[in-house]
Amino acid sequence: MRSSGSTRSPSPRAPIRLLLLLAGEDHPKACTGRRLLRRGAVRPVGRVGENGSRPVVLDPHARTPLSAADLPAARAGGLLVVDCSWNRLAARGSLPETVPRDRDGAVRRRLPILVAANPQHFGRLAELNTVEALSAGLFVLGYPADAGRLLEGFRGGDGFLSINAERLERYRSAESPEAIQDAERALFGGPTPVVSGASARSRPRSAGARR
Repeated sequence: MRSSGSTRSPSPRAPIRLLLLLAGEDHPKACTGRRLLRRGAVRPVGRVGENGSRPVVLDPHARTPLSAADLPAARAGGLLVVDCSWNRLAARGSLPETVPRDRDGAVRRRLPILVAANPQHFGRLAELNTVEALSAGLFVLGYPADAGRLLEGFRGGDGFLSINAERLERYRSAESPEAIQDAERALFGGPTPVVSGASARSRPRSAGARR
């Protein structure tokens, strides 16, 4: 989940705590997560559920899509993204082993289907980099202005919001995971499509699929 070439500018704190777990699988100079850390826009964590928190984890292999229904959990525990390699994610079929499942008390959600605008994965379904993923999460949870500010200075940032404008607005207005899945089917046609990369295995074919 990376993207190269951004200018540095300070980022204000989002209304929801943004948490980052670095897997160290991407080149440091191409890692958008590290740039967010340098800006002070995200808080680093060593493991999911650190200090007893129950964050909403953006997990491409979770079955339930992020929706407005997750806002209380995100406000209470934060929104966490694992900065790792999409190639390794696809090969493993899961997040890194350093992110244990079902023992951390976290709420795991996949992002609704969106199109990547970062240079590495431009035009691919679901293969967002770290800053795109956090921005999308903020937008879906009802904070579009903060989502835009987070992307400032990153290559592809403006394009990410513009090419996904209709999708993001539909997802933001959806109040439940089922409504998100209805929107995905309407936007992409027919049953929710299987997508490339790591999300191919997790794309919902019925109610409740996702990262």
